[in-house]
Amino acid sequence: MAEILQNIKPTRMELLKLKKRVKLADRGHELLREKRDALISELMLVIKQYRDARKRVEENLKTAFYNLLMVEVLLGPRDLEQITGITLRDVGLEFVTKNIMGVSVPILKIGDVVRRINERGYGFLSTTAKLDDAAKGFEESLLLIVKLAEVEESLRRIALEVEKTRRRVNALEYIVIPRLNATIKYIEMRMEEIEREGFLRLKKIKASLEARRTR
Repeated sequence: MAEILQNIKPTRMELLKLKKRVKLADRGHELLREKRDALISELMLVIKQYRDARKRVEENLKTAFYNLLMVEVLLGPRDLEQITGITLRDVGLEFVTKNIMGVSVPILKIGDVVRRINERGYGFLSTTAKLDDAAKGFEESLLLIVKLAEVEESLRRIALEVEKTRRRVNALEYIVIPRLNATIKYIEMRMEEIEREGFLRLKKIKASLEARRTR
């Protein structure tokens, strides 16, 4: 049997208060269960997005690194290092948030990092088409990595909220509501006992008064 609440007087007023608390707890439990189930559904969708995003990043980087290796073979490491220094640039990243089922998740916005061939700063005559492919591959990979980071952080936050909501549901279901119901049952039993004791006292008083009259 569940524990009862402490420092509760077995009165009708307390009984009414507890019954109201049980109704509120039941309603809260129902709402939290609905929220938990909705969050889990959302979590499953984000998990799929994460897997897809991660796969795309891995595939793009694999191709980009292969092309980079071919460039190093064709041009040599020294020329590749010089070209790398020429093509460096700053990339801006904007961070905002949106709300999903009460959870604040990030939205990462990055500018158009994929450049045209003539915007990268190196010459065409002394390079190879593989360099263009490698550069484009890494630029596209950067966009995909930013998206992956966004999805991964959303996944982490939603998973934490699922766990938090699950704990609250369990606390209500297995601790709070059983204790309230056990306390209500205890008060009802005590009130019945008090009523019986009062009835017996009245019966004894009545018997005592009748005995005096017959003397």
